Amino acid sequence: MSGLTHIGASGEAHMVDVGDKAETVRTAIAEGHIKMAQSTLSLIREGNAKKGDVIGTARLAGIMAAKRTADLIPLCHPLMLSKVSVDIVEDETLPGLRVTATVKLTGKTGVEMEALTAVSVACLTIYDMAKAADKTMEIGGIHVAKKTGGKSGDFHFPETL
Repeated sequence: MSGLTHIGASGEAHMVDVGDKAETVRTAIAEGHIKMAQSTLSLIREGNAKKGDVIGTARLAGIMAAKRTADLIPLCHPLMLSKVSVDIVEDETLPGLRVTATVKLTGKTGVEMEALTAVSVACLTIYDMAKAADKTMEIGGIHVAKKTGGKSGDFHFPETL
């Protein structure tokens, strides 16, 4: 019916059989950001948010989310991840925070969804923890920046987008 791997010949959704695929080292890096008022960014930087350590909590939430991706997204395979890291840095030009997640495993399927989930949940956690100070925060730009390994090879997000 189409080139989509999760759609069968009759159009039904199904989980892809990865049983015959070779195990390779696979990594994915996803990125996103959350824009906010400069005063909110200062509040987070100074550690004065009412709910506590915004960046530390968001980092932990992103790592936990990557590990639970198969519970959240239909047709994702449960994976034994060997690495999940979430980095959150200030960006005064937004103003706001940039979130990057790196996920790695040796396996038969990629980890793009896990990296995207980590970034998404980290950004949502930042919003949740700082919404009392700023309800106008905006989450955006979430994308796979890079992936390596597997049959389809390496991918790098175009710099021009």
